[in-house]
Amino acid sequence: MKTWWIKKVAMFILFGAAIIALVGFAVMFLWNWLIPEIFNGPTVTYWQAMGLLLLSHILVRGWHGHGGGWRSHKWKHRMEEKLASMTPEEREKFKEEWRRRCGQYPGDEKKEA
Repeated sequence: MKTWWIKKVAMFILFGAAIIALVGFAVMFLWNWLIPEIFNGPTVTYWQAMGLLLLSHILVRGWHGHGGGWRSHKWKHRMEEKLASMTPEEREKFKEEWRRRCGQYPGDEKKEA
């Protein structure tokens, strides 16, 4: 029974490594095909392409893997719950403090448009 799981995990790791390698080659191919011709930029090696792929992942999605999307929704939900439990006076005081510290309350841009 254990050998079945070991084989399954090994295949998963090999498959994942193959996918990552293929994506790296795709990035290298596309970069070397487009960038030098369009922008007169340099060509990249496979490892530079993997570095670019990692850098773009960090810049777009962040370190957390979920890109903050799940976390931002959780944060928004908690903030809405907190505001809903406040009295109107507490809510306005909170918004004024937010404006003082941050310059603008997140709901203000909707009112201005």
